[in-house]
Amino acid sequence: MNDNPYQSPESTGKLPNSNAAVIGRYGLTFLGVLIALGLLVALLLPAMRPSRESVRRAQCTNNLKQIALGLLKCEEQYGVLPPAYTVDADGRPLHSWRTLILPFIDQPRLYDYIDLTKPWDDPANKVASETVLTSYMCPTSFGTSGHTTYLAVVTSDGCLRPTEGRKLSDITDPHDSTIMVIEVDTEHSVPWMSPTDADEELILSLASSESLIHDGRIAVATVTGRAVSLSTPTDAEELRAMISIAGGDDAELDGD
Repeated sequence: MNDNPYQSPESTGKLPNSNAAVIGRYGLTFLGVLIALGLLVALLLPAMRPSRESVRRAQCTNNLKQIALGLLKCEEQYGVLPPAYTVDADGRPLHSWRTLILPFIDQPRLYDYIDLTKPWDDPANKVASETVLTSYMCPTSFGTSGHTTYLAVVTSDGCLRPTEGRKLSDITDPHDSTIMVIEVDTEHSVPWMSPTDADEELILSLASSESLIHDGRIAVATVTGRAVSLSTPTDAEELRAMISIAGGDDAELDGD
């Protein structure tokens, strides 16, 4: 008999069977709850987190807005939109509007580095032409480095015309439904300094193209600086009206 009635019995290193069963049961229940919560979080995260493509598309939309605003700032400064390209004394193309608006898209130092009297691909402009500008690169496009898919609408009655500027007052169609810049597929990308843009044939081919960068949508910027994307297929006549400055197009340009 133990002389001390308050002394605990010698430990056997084991909990009594009844307590072990209770703790084991509740431990398993707690573990089950943790597993269920983990599965729930895993299911909810993809819905809560924006997809990579949606983020890229948003960046592309922002690029188009900045480009359109650069064109409008240029118009505000000089009274006309820039020409689609400049030419030398012999009429040979020198520089694109994308070069001319550099000071208006926060690239004044790069603009000052370019020799505008020599062609864009002259050795004197090699460093500038090889400079990669994220403002001119759609993050979804996997084209050649230094290329751009953002081309101006250069048609007989488009917003930009070769060698000379255009006043905004010349654009008599609703400005918010008249396309100024359009994104083409990667196949038709060009070096960003190249005086090459989108003619009517190329633009209309996009209406039914299956190789568009953004899953069957055409990204565009309007004369007001709004950037939207049009679903395809798009009616060719409707698209022709959207790229015309005086085509009698009173329809609202829908898109997201």
